[in-house]
Amino acid sequence: MFVRTLEPAFYDTDALGHVNNTRLPAWFELARNDLFRLFTPDLDPRKWRLIMARMEVDYRAELHYGSDIEIRTYVSRLGNSSFTVTQEAWQKGEMTNLGHTVMVHFDHHTKRAVPIEGELREALEAHLQPVPEPAGA
Repeated sequence: MFVRTLEPAFYDTDALGHVNNTRLPAWFELARNDLFRLFTPDLDPRKWRLIMARMEVDYRAELHYGSDIEIRTYVSRLGNSSFTVTQEAWQKGEMTNLGHTVMVHFDHHTKRAVPIEGELREALEAHLQPVPEPAGA
């Protein structure tokens, strides 16, 4: 699992006084950089080996300005050429948001998915863990 701590800025808030829901996808993408480096260590877009196939965010509780937000990132499913990245946003000890992004190992020249094999698969397996059950389930 990769962990990043973010400090919300005032401009991240909306008229209702909490962090705007549009910020979470951007923060989740930033936190995926740790996984992106497994595929492209220098993050050079000319060498990029991934595409996003799907993204969803479950908004479970509000996030607020003035307290750090911890983003936890891990792999929850590992397929032949795709994998699901699960991300949790935590604030003050509470999981406030849960996101899932399906990424595909991809060759941009041939426009085809590429199997995840060898050391790359092992690196992803090191971050493989189950998704937590919803509270009250």
